[in-house]
Amino acid sequence: QVQVEESGGGMVQPGGSLRLSCVASGFTGGSYVMGWYRQGTGDERELVAVITSAGGHLRYADSVKGRFTISRDSTKDAVYLQMNSLKPEDTAVYVCNVRYYGMDYWGKGSLVTVST
Repeated sequence: QVQVEESGGGMVQPGGSLRLSCVASGFTGGSYVMGWYRQGTGDERELVAVITSAGGHLRYADSVKGRFTISRDSTKDAVYLQMNSLKPEDTAVYVCNVRYYGMDYWGKGSLVTVST
C-alpha cells in the first residue's frame, strides 16, 4: 500500500517560521514528483512548490518565492517545506502530493495558522 503523511504544522506569529515534512512509502522505482499544495478559506487548492525526483528543478508559486524553500531526501522518499517570513495569508491546510506514473496521491493535510 502507498501512503503519504505530513507533519510539522502549527501556529506561528507573522514573520515566524515553520518546517513541514512529508514521508512517502510504498513507491518503488520510476520517476516521480513530490510537492506541496495548500487550501485556505476558499475552495481552491493552490500549488505552493514542487520538486523533481532528481531535485534539479524547482517550482514555486509567485506568492511564496523568496520565503519558502522545498527540498527532498530521496533516500527516505521525503520532501520538506521550509517556510520563512510567514504572513497571515499563508494560513491554510498544507497537503503533500506525490505524482507517480500519472496518478496523484495525497496526504491528509497539516494546518498552518499565521496569526497574532
